[in-house]
Amino acid sequence: MAESTTQQRPLTGWDKPELDLSNAQWQSSSRGLGDVQIAFVEGFIAMRNSGSPESPSLIFTPAEWGAFVSGAREGEFDLT
Repeated sequence: MAESTTQQRPLTGWDKPELDLSNAQWQSSSRGLGDVQIAFVEGFIAMRNSGSPESPSLIFTPAEWGAFVSGAREGEFDLT
């Protein structure tokens, strides 16, 4: 089987910086009962799985975060 090399390119329209999350102050969701943690870093909101903190974090702009939270409140997302 031949080896292939895939060069990963940034997504079109991806305008978020590589954030250093090593010193982020993570806060638990749902008063500490949920599996999600968030941190506010350099004007962005990072979200991660508290059970796998080494996994990649999702990064939101404030506008994206607002849309995500609004959708969650309306039942668009199952956060359990």
